[in-house]
Amino acid sequence: GAPTISIFQKPPGVIPPGGSTTICCTYQHGSGSFVLYRGSHRLRTLEQSGSRAEFSISNATYKDRGTYVCHYLEGGTVLARSDELEVCVEELRLPRPDLSVLPGHEVTVGADVMLRCTATHPSTGCYLYLEGQIRAQLLSREQGDYNLSHVQKGDSGRYSCQCYAINASREWSAVSRTLDLVVR
Repeated sequence: GAPTISIFQKPPGVIPPGGSTTICCTYQHGSGSFVLYRGSHRLRTLEQSGSRAEFSISNATYKDRGTYVCHYLEGGTVLARSDELEVCVEELRLPRPDLSVLPGHEVTVGADVMLRCTATHPSTGCYLYLEGQIRAQLLSREQGDYNLSHVQKGDSGRYSCQCYAINASREWSAVSRTLDLVVR
């Protein structure tokens, strides 16, 4: 298939009103331009010399929520498009969870690693984010642990987690502090 654009939010997570994030689009080929869409609405074009475009959202409002897609154009022709990135803007009412890693921040290839997201609020669900990845990992509700067995170099990176109350209003927490995992 055609090469695709990778799209991700940096830092990842649900953004509070007034908060900020950056939508990053990377594409390994050519020297054209990136166009960012929210739904069918064309937002911005960035001419690129490199293989990456960054679109900033600052002072976020509920209008910024939605599904974002990046297109890559050369000479007016769309050569590639990204997956859809869902951006959520919600009040963050719950306290920030704690993210920890066992056995430690630095591990060797093939090791088993456990990432633990500890929420202070009862009956929450939590998501684990890896910066640069579009998909969040829903953590098992019982313990908020995520097991990475036989880690590879690709599991290295900057992790964070965020929790929500399992109730009608689905209140969100702030995002945890980030944790850098190094796989040697």
